[in-house]
Amino acid sequence: MKQITVLSGGHGGARFLSGLIHGIRRGTVPGVDTDAQVTVIANTADDLWMHGLKISPDLDTVMYTLGGGLDHERGWGRTQETWSIKEELETYQVPGVWFGLGDRDIATHLVRTQMLEAGYPLSQVTEALCRRWLRPAHGDGVRLIPMSDDRVETHVVIADDDEPSGRRTVHFQEYWVRLRAGVPAEMVLVVGMEQAQPAPGVIEAITEADLVILPPSNPVVSVGTILSVPGVRAAIRSTSAPVVGISPIIGGHHVRGMAEQMLASIGVASTAEAVGLHYGARSGVGVVDGWLVDESDSAALPALEGAGLRAAAVPLWMRDEETTSAIAAAAIALVS
Repeated sequence: MKQITVLSGGHGGARFLSGLIHGIRRGTVPGVDTDAQVTVIANTADDLWMHGLKISPDLDTVMYTLGGGLDHERGWGRTQETWSIKEELETYQVPGVWFGLGDRDIATHLVRTQMLEAGYPLSQVTEALCRRWLRPAHGDGVRLIPMSDDRVETHVVIADDDEPSGRRTVHFQEYWVRLRAGVPAEMVLVVGMEQAQPAPGVIEAITEADLVILPPSNPVVSVGTILSVPGVRAAIRSTSAPVVGISPIIGGHHVRGMAEQMLASIGVASTAEAVGLHYGARSGVGVVDGWLVDESDSAALPALEGAGLRAAAVPLWMRDEETTSAIAAAAIALVS
């Protein structure tokens, strides 16, 4: 295999990618050439405008992670970060300071915003940013592209007794960062999706791949939004490449993030089995051929196999690059 495509969200997807690439380069992922190119199609429905800046959290998390600049303790943002601008904004009582932007991180957002306002599409802006972050470490071996150049934003409907309707809609980042996903999500709305088009290279990355991977990212607001971009799901279903997914749920709980809340909003149980069945088998009307679950969820294997999926159970805790590359190897072996 020489062309691997991964549909990624932020932290979970980026961590998986780090282990996958680590294993590929060291020859510990059977069946994959050590010089294989990894193309990452990243979710951009988490994007938002804040303080006049265009912020792309998932693109940046993948970029910083693979470029060695992510603060792993926080799981987002830059290493050696300072917060002078955020503190100054707080003294001015500027709205939106709940979304913490560090001083070093702001430089990325300034470059992105300036290029967008100059007329460059997000895909070209991302390519330019990656010349700093990805090319020194990976050369042409890793390519990061947004799912779409169009503005797509995820919003969450929550209960609010102060509103006449008893509900209000907040941007996904407000739900996740300010509210800490602490209230039930009644509905997820993705604004702009119907009009969106895949960014240049997205469809080709899927149809020309030797393997497509759905990593342990949020199945609703990360991988789910990428699959919802018009044309992407059809490309996944028609590609000649095998498609394998890794469960983001271990023992009935998400590892990090708010997958449980998001799954509840679409009526899917927070189990490895339910998420695998939600994606579904490509032999039917679904999008994956194989589904990897944690060893603690091995009881789900018969149901998954009965639904037409190849399934296996292995340890899925991504403790470091070595354990994560072993997960990637198991996923690939499942559909090879």
